[in-house]
Amino acid sequence: RRVHGEIHEASSTLIHLSRANADVKMFAPNKNQFHVIDHTKGEPMEHERNVLIEAARIARGNISPLDELKSVDFDSVIFPGGFGAAKNLCDFATKETNLSVDEGVKKVLTDFKSANKPIGLMCIAPILVAKLFPGVKITMGMESDDLESKWPYAGATLAAKGLGANHVEKNVTEIQIDNENKIVTTPAFMCNGAFHEIYDGIGNLVNQILK
Repeated sequence: RRVHGEIHEASSTLIHLSRANADVKMFAPNKNQFHVIDHTKGEPMEHERNVLIEAARIARGNISPLDELKSVDFDSVIFPGGFGAAKNLCDFATKETNLSVDEGVKKVLTDFKSANKPIGLMCIAPILVAKLFPGVKITMGMESDDLESKWPYAGATLAAKGLGANHVEKNVTEIQIDNENKIVTTPAFMCNGAFHEIYDGIGNLVNQILK
């Protein structure tokens, strides 16, 4: 029930789903990444990589193209976030409030929403539903940074509000539930928090999705 995203968020999601004995299938878009980053330097690299092929490493090979994901086959869907979500699932990283959502991602989200099935999103991924479903109630954490620089991406919450979302401030271990739309969100790595805090927040999201 999940789509390619930030590796620790994806792994945390999988662990919580596994502990709940959920039947999980993983999907990712079959397209080239926006760009490839050398994470030792934080700089773009010259060559290209495929999103699906890279996501297969996280999924340990058990992954399918996103266009095969249908709401009729699953009870819910969960989207981890990270820069991959902001660059490959949409173009928020470069276009901000003028973003477009990947057509395959848009189809999945509208399909699950129309089927009245739960959707979970974390980190930057709630920007997808902010764009697609105006008025949706979400959280991406706090709306301003603090002296400890714990919320370095707080500006993205203003973009979500600019798109028409109802943004609610939540701490890293908390979740926001939009009961009307069956959408659950948590800040995850929008917060510069400890790994166990990210893990706990994702656990709360997963537990709510599985209710």
